[in-house]
Amino acid sequence: MNDTIAAISTALGEGAIAIVRISGSDAVSVARKLLARQDFPEHGRMYLTTLLDDGEVVDRVMCVNFKSPKSYTGEDIVEIHTHGGILAAQTCLELALRNGARIAEAGEFTRRAFVNGHIDLSQAEGVLSAITSRSNEALRAAARTLTGELSRAVMKIHDDILELQGKIEIQIDFPEGETLSGLDVSGEIVPIIRELEALIPRCSAGMLLSHGVRAVIAGRPNAGKSSLMNALVGKKRAIVTEIPGTTRDIIEESVIISGVPVRLSDTAGLRGTDDVIEAEGVRLAIDAMNEADICVYVADGSCELTAEDWEYIRALEDRNAIIAVNKSDLPENIGEIDSSLAKIHVSAKTGAGIEDLRRSIYSMAMKDCAVNAGLNVSAFQLEELRGALRDLKEGEESAVIGAGEDVTAGLLGSARVSLLRVLGVDAGDELLDSMFSRFCVGK
Repeated sequence: MNDTIAAISTALGEGAIAIVRISGSDAVSVARKLLARQDFPEHGRMYLTTLLDDGEVVDRVMCVNFKSPKSYTGEDIVEIHTHGGILAAQTCLELALRNGARIAEAGEFTRRAFVNGHIDLSQAEGVLSAITSRSNEALRAAARTLTGELSRAVMKIHDDILELQGKIEIQIDFPEGETLSGLDVSGEIVPIIRELEALIPRCSAGMLLSHGVRAVIAGRPNAGKSSLMNALVGKKRAIVTEIPGTTRDIIEESVIISGVPVRLSDTAGLRGTDDVIEAEGVRLAIDAMNEADICVYVADGSCELTAEDWEYIRALEDRNAIIAVNKSDLPENIGEIDSSLAKIHVSAKTGAGIEDLRRSIYSMAMKDCAVNAGLNVSAFQLEELRGALRDLKEGEESAVIGAGEDVTAGLLGSARVSLLRVLGVDAGDELLDSMFSRFCVGK
């Protein structure tokens, strides 16, 4: 963390400009060795200068100096804006490395911002989500997180717990005192529980908006799975023929449904077969069904369901699953479908019902999630929030049954620790390595 680091912070390729970022205590001295201009007196001001290699002109560049602590990382930062394209930026980076900087690791600039207290772990997650957003809704969730909305909400809940925990511990230490007589511990925990219960769906929504869901299209051969995949994607992605068993591997394509990234998977037709390759495809299809967030089981509406159809449908009844009754453009002969699963009649050929299926996938994905108020979290952070909620509920129950004030105080303390972990307080190197390794080099 004491090294001066450098990296190209813009995407490689031809463009108007490329930015090389240098951060650390020696950032200015490194930059002086590369540039004709030797002074950068004003914080945040752009200067026109020349990039030099042993006195030879390499490029005409713009340079800006962000002085510590008023920079992204909290350290001195110099950004050199070269002309776009790979060669100019790469040469600038190589010169910086030759003159005292080292190449930055993935996410190291943002990690330094976190270590130096400029952002917390939730805001770091917002940075990553802003970079990787694939929809307007995901970008808005990232912006809310990056500007500290999640941090403030978590700290408000933490401080409410801390205040109540303090009251309980005073009562433990001074049982004869009159100040806190009649303290309703259970009554004070319940509003805190409600706050956290309102926050978690927003975080679940943000996570879905960032990472998306996996929806697997499954069913017997010739039910129209590949045609349905193509209809949902809006282009010919999977091969469609009248020959059963055409699809033998899993074919994937990503789509955005009402702002939610959905990874669609078309799978091999489910049937018994002596063909070794097709049998492997069926095995992969079953594995994909078991791992999916949502399963769309495609049934041929022009003929009756088979015993195998019913076997798979029954197995899906405790899952997030939809029965897509396909080929609604043909006379229906499927009979009554006695299942608790949602049923949608579609025609992959004409497009009838496809929008209804999209809406159903979206509703199932965002069940119990507040998509319009999403906040970005990692899987680790979401689990910590849920852990804090479990501790609060156990604390409320312990207060009701009279398990002891020390038990309740301990559970409240455990909930507070979980909330602090969401913000990265006392985060270990292993967690930080995992978090920031998802960033690109240069961010």
